[in-house]
Amino acid sequence: MEKADKLTELLKLHFGFDSFKGNQEAIVRSVLDGKDTFVLMPTGSGKSLCYQLPSLLMEGTAIVISPLIALMKNQVDAMRNFSEVDGVAHFINSSLNKASIDAVKTDVLSGRTKLLYVAPESLTKEENVEFLRNVKISFYAVDEAQCISEWGHDFRPEYRQIRPTINHIGQKAAVVALTASATPKVQQDIQKNLEMNDAAFFRSSFDRPNLYYEVRPKTKDVDKEIVKYIKSEGGKSGIVYCLNRKKVEELAEMLNLNGIKALPYHAGMESSVRSGNQDAFLMEKAQVIVAT
Repeated sequence: MEKADKLTELLKLHFGFDSFKGNQEAIVRSVLDGKDTFVLMPTGSGKSLCYQLPSLLMEGTAIVISPLIALMKNQVDAMRNFSEVDGVAHFINSSLNKASIDAVKTDVLSGRTKLLYVAPESLTKEENVEFLRNVKISFYAVDEAQCISEWGHDFRPEYRQIRPTINHIGQKAAVVALTASATPKVQQDIQKNLEMNDAAFFRSSFDRPNLYYEVRPKTKDVDKEIVKYIKSEGGKSGIVYCLNRKKVEELAEMLNLNGIKALPYHAGMESSVRSGNQDAFLMEKAQVIVAT
């Protein structure tokens, strides 16, 4: 492909980066060549660019399957900021009403949309399968691919329906599986279930020199220690993870009572409230997000 010879130039044009990181360029070339591609790359290393850039360069629309509604919104907003094309990226999930979904489909069919994010539950709906049969699909990207494996801690049964649904749609298109956490057994399960045993495999180093890790014992005064730590960081933003929704709500309330602007984030919240809290954090209107 001629465009592949100018990848760095196109990277700069579309995303503003002067160079690729790690395996990104090799992965992008694999996707552009129409190969099934397995990407094992730590969070924060630029996995999304590995399918975003090829989607802009290839004919048709890339279908990105993700279980994270908030991530879909973030990435769609980012792609729209990068591009001058109205409707270059869209998502379809349970947060949209029928009128909004119909508007998305109109943009996709017009050829303007290069990236369509869908939740796995949305992908398998018969009306969406019928719709995608009429779309020129450049490739499928399965994000958080570890969710397909019963051997992984993130197992989601609907992920097992991705490959049968792709087959049902009936278009020949490469599959890109992306994950930040997969043991060898989970890797095998992903490849088997997505029918991509001959995929090009890219494993990136999990050494993150820019990150500092510290493990401390949990004490009975852990809430006080969290407050003390956050206040010692001089207004820096951060995320506190909890094991359940109840603790998320309790901890967010406790932080606010101690003068720390904190907002909760979990799957039990109204989608509009959850998205609003996420946007407030991204816009620095809240210092801390407390999440599951």
